[in-house]
Amino acid sequence: MSDSLPDASIESSGISAAVRELEEDIVLGSLHPRERLIEDELMRRFALKRHAAREVLAELARRGLVERRKNIGCEVRAFAVQEVVELYQLRELLEAEAARILPCPLPAEALDRLKAIQREHDQAVADEDPRAVFHTNLRFHETLFGFCNNSVLQRAIQEYARQTHAIRFSSLVDASYRERARLEHWAMIAALEEGRREDLIRVCRGHLAPSCDAYLAANRHLSRREPGSN
Repeated sequence: MSDSLPDASIESSGISAAVRELEEDIVLGSLHPRERLIEDELMRRFALKRHAAREVLAELARRGLVERRKNIGCEVRAFAVQEVVELYQLRELLEAEAARILPCPLPAEALDRLKAIQREHDQAVADEDPRAVFHTNLRFHETLFGFCNNSVLQRAIQEYARQTHAIRFSSLVDASYRERARLEHWAMIAALEEGRREDLIRVCRGHLAPSCDAYLAANRHLSRREPGSN
């Protein structure tokens, strides 16, 4: 039997790699709001067949990163001011509720896991590596909220965090925002370690604001949808 992966598995791996790389490009601002994504270009860049390039675009759309617009095609999602505000209001409610029901103080083993991830995040910030910052930040929050005993709430937090990935680029590429986030992560850990629930809730709420504010400041010209947009 051949050790090589079946063609379908190779194609699936190629789709996943393309989705990951394009997601990073959007989050880090290499692809801008309303920039078009063209199938032929994706086929060349990632050595994909056309149906695979279409699946990449479909997956990005499912993640809320791109949208299809009539007579234009697929483009990086742009958010109206009201959309951004409402998404972050909902995220604040969800994450504050998770902070309210998390074990506090958090057991030592769970704290050790969070600290280990945060040290990786610290290193990514020190290295000025926005891609590593993005991924270690995701792992930190997924792990943190994974400790709350409500699987429905966990899924909701992950879903709406994913929907705001395209909003985060302004804060990820700014060193002062990255440092603020790093310090706030340690403040969350300290509150969990010392049983200071109200401080935990306060820090979790405030932690979301910089990404929201930075996106709105950088994209004021996108504050309204064009007529006929989806």
